[in-house]
Amino acid sequence: MRRRAVHLAFGAVAVAFAAFSIVEAVRLREAREVNAVIAGASQGTLESNLPEARFSQAMQLAKDGDYENALKAYRALGREEGTRLSTSALYNAGNLQLREALKEGPEGAVRSLPLIELAKQSYRAVLRRDPESWDARYNLERALWLAPEIESSVSDRIRQDAESRVMSTLQNAKSELP
Repeated sequence: MRRRAVHLAFGAVAVAFAAFSIVEAVRLREAREVNAVIAGASQGTLESNLPEARFSQAMQLAKDGDYENALKAYRALGREEGTRLSTSALYNAGNLQLREALKEGPEGAVRSLPLIELAKQSYRAVLRRDPESWDARYNLERALWLAPEIESSVSDRIRQDAESRVMSTLQNAKSELP
């Protein structure tokens, strides 16, 4: 009786390990297929619609200096919220825009203000999805340093101060001086 129980336990463990091995073999085959597709995408031939392959192709486009197509690919991946690469694609899109804005250096950032604003939008989208992304926080802070934003309350106070300093040309108007 006891010998039979030991054999049944051994058989159950063997079946469990066999099932685990089959699952892992399937995952390994899928990983190899994805790697082959990614390798093809990085060489410029996109054979699949896998997010990993499109991400790899976007990275290759960015590396080759094709700003427009790389940005389109990153944005398309970023709109797909179900994929795990969408947050990374938005982050890379922000980096791409910030690099493009800084090609002329920090002094040329004023001329590249629209690109900096787009980069800030990308970083904020990343932080909405993943508040723990310290890289996106750092890059957003850097973009804010290049193109600071004035809060509406501060801009309202500045406008009110300017309006109060304007001298009236009306007769009998009092101008209060400090």
